[in-house]
Amino acid sequence: MTIDFALDEATAAADSGTTPWSAVVCLSLLTFLLVGLEFLPVSLLTPIAQDLAVSEGQAGQAIAVSGFFAVVTSLFGNSLLRNVDRRTVVLVYTAVLAASSLAVALAPNFLVFLAGRALVGIAIGGFWSLSTAILARLAAGPDLPKAIALLQGGTAFALAIAAPVGSFLGSLIGWRGTFFVTVPIGLAALVWQLAVLPKMPPIEIASVSSMFGLLRNRRFAIGMGATGLAFIGQNALSIYLRPFLENVTGLEVNTLSLALLGVGLGGLAGLSIIGLILRRHLTAVLIGLPSALAVFALLLITFGPFARATAGLLVLWGLFATPIPVAWNTWMTTLIPEDLEAGGGLQVALIQFAIAGGAIAGGLLFDVAGWWSAFLLAAVLLTGSALLAASAGPRT
Repeated sequence: MTIDFALDEATAAADSGTTPWSAVVCLSLLTFLLVGLEFLPVSLLTPIAQDLAVSEGQAGQAIAVSGFFAVVTSLFGNSLLRNVDRRTVVLVYTAVLAASSLAVALAPNFLVFLAGRALVGIAIGGFWSLSTAILARLAAGPDLPKAIALLQGGTAFALAIAAPVGSFLGSLIGWRGTFFVTVPIGLAALVWQLAVLPKMPPIEIASVSSMFGLLRNRRFAIGMGATGLAFIGQNALSIYLRPFLENVTGLEVNTLSLALLGVGLGGLAGLSIIGLILRRHLTAVLIGLPSALAVFALLLITFGPFARATAGLLVLWGLFATPIPVAWNTWMTTLIPEDLEAGGGLQVALIQFAIAGGAIAGGLLFDVAGWWSAFLLAAVLLTGSALLAASAGPRT
């Protein structure tokens, strides 16, 4: 771990009691792009598979590829850039993000497509592992919770609209055009960052050894296991919702887009109320969220052919799935309040690994055994997450 005590523009602004909100908002736009691009293939699996001559399960591995590179970058990328101003690092990750969209949009074959997805994984893992530390330097003390909420707002908005908008745009301009639309948005974000982000010399970098050293804490290790199972199970199902809705529920593109929008709206509702519940019922939430999702996964297997029942279940899925990272982040602040940077880096790596694992496992089962097997796997893993969460929750 290296520490540099040089005073920077961001720290000076925070110490003076002023928060550069334009900088926080531009980072929220970046999180919107990162999350939106990570999951954009979910709503475009069918046309991607047809155009690149691969199966839908193979196309779903695009999520796995981005997740793998996000894991590697979250663990090692920022250590390699330890001497680089954090403003410059954010600019680099944003440029990589725009390059990713361009590579995917112009991909002549599946290999180039996967290379583009690797680039977005690098941007995801690199930025998310730094995001909390950067906000802590930008925001004045009393403004930090609001800044974090604003950053997560970009994530929530992306989760709400990425799938339905991606599906809708895909029907209008094709999946390549849909990815290409994000290129100028990424470049605009880059220009905005150049204008408003202050200099932020590196202050403290958590080493890989300090991250994994936290696993000696038994409750922390159990909690990480519960987090991993929750994300693997959740993504083994959610990544393959489009082919499920097309082939099992029998929805056409516009109706399918509305069904996916329901997942996003349910997620926004979940985020709006989760903060009120976590203060008093953290352990119950950690157990209850994956338990409910396991039940919904089984109900989707039963009621998948029925459009109205499926649409209602998908709203509930979003309501209970989206707050899971908020719950586990809150849990982490109660357990390791002095090691949040190291814990956050490890958590980002674990979540991205779990997303990749869910994409791989769900895709293999989807292709080999049928769609229902991926949903059944999700139910089993989410149940396991709930059981582990019972041991990881706060003692009081």
